[in-house]
Amino acid sequence: MHTRHPVPGKEQIALLDPFDRLGLDRIHRVHTAAQAERARTALTASRFWGLDTESRPTFAKGQESEGPHTVQLSTLEQAWVFQLHDPGCSAVVAELLAHRGIAKAGFGLGDDRKRIQARLGVDVADILELNTTLQQRGYRKDLGVKTAVAVLFQRRFIKSKKAATSNWAQLQLSEAQLVYAANDAYAAARVYQALGLAG
Repeated sequence: MHTRHPVPGKEQIALLDPFDRLGLDRIHRVHTAAQAERARTALTASRFWGLDTESRPTFAKGQESEGPHTVQLSTLEQAWVFQLHDPGCSAVVAELLAHRGIAKAGFGLGDDRKRIQARLGVDVADILELNTTLQQRGYRKDLGVKTAVAVLFQRRFIKSKKAATSNWAQLQLSEAQLVYAANDAYAAARVYQALGLAG
């Protein structure tokens, strides 16, 4: 029988100091092809990215999401929140996600992967599900970003419920949305490094 590592509960996590998140000075909103090209240059200098997406919530039963509306990629220094309204920007995002040789790590990526395939027509190359890696190391299935940050850094990862359920399809994202979206990807990059996967 495998030994399972203990994981902190919600009450224990609530007592931890906050995780150091990226501020707006290190978050780039990308919504044009020219901005996406600049982001590509910065991103392809890294060997791995944290990956996450956001989609506008659906509230009606049986309603299909048209997302993702944003794709977030992060290095250990900065993050880019790509909005997919502009076809030129979307094309660069598709190329980045299909780019081989750069690991793209995140939590709960199964749904993101399907939506990316449907929206952008590409399969994400070198994708890494961090929940699977943690499970292989003796943690319970699907820790998620909050518990993983608590386990690896002894820090509390703050997520805004209001931002989570906001309209990700709008043309102008709020500062709260940018911080929320970017830091999910950033935390994944930090967890990837902390697990020794960066080499």
